[in-house]
Amino acid sequence: MAAGAGKKNWFAIWMSVAVVVVLVGAGAVVVWMNNQASAPGPAPDAAIVNEETGAIAVGDGETVVATYIDFMCPICNQFEEIYGETLNELVADDSITLEYHPVAILDNVSQGTEYSTRAANALYCVAESSPEAVTPFVQAMYANQPAEGSAGLTDEQIIEIAETAGATGVTECIEGGTYERYVATQTANMPADETGARGTPTVLVDGERLTLTGDPQIDIVDRLP
Repeated sequence: MAAGAGKKNWFAIWMSVAVVVVLVGAGAVVVWMNNQASAPGPAPDAAIVNEETGAIAVGDGETVVATYIDFMCPICNQFEEIYGETLNELVADDSITLEYHPVAILDNVSQGTEYSTRAANALYCVAESSPEAVTPFVQAMYANQPAEGSAGLTDEQIIEIAETAGATGVTECIEGGTYERYVATQTANMPADETGARGTPTVLVDGERLTLTGDPQIDIVDRLP
């Protein structure tokens, strides 16, 4: 028997242990990265934003009108044109609290730029930095709505719209996509219809989903106490 043949090969053992440690470590990194990718992300630090529901609240009325909107959605723009003036008047006289829920269901029709997500993120940025600019920003985004299927507005254009609407200090938040993961979470959690489908605009009055008729008086005003 050769000298040392009966001894353990400690080098081989330690190498095996090292390989196992590396593999376990790599697995932990993968798990951590997956968790980070699916994490909801930070919520806007703003008094008008409900961290749990993602609602951006404007007004102090007893009745809550919740609107789920996608800034790429042409029907959402039509909703703003038909209902916007009435909703803003009801906010102004304290009849309702208007909730904006910016979501992103049309990222797949913006040529890979994820315009819906970026625009929704921008609304949260505005809500955090300049709450008084929220409604003017929403109106301006619809006034400058890109065509569905286009690349959408650039971050620079969105920043310019935000600043024109009265927002300040939003550049880093918009360019950095600070709330994009938060937008993804709120989009996944938005209410579905009776078939399980999610679409925009979705409008609820005190939690009751509306079938819109195109008449603000019937759909909103007549429901007020």
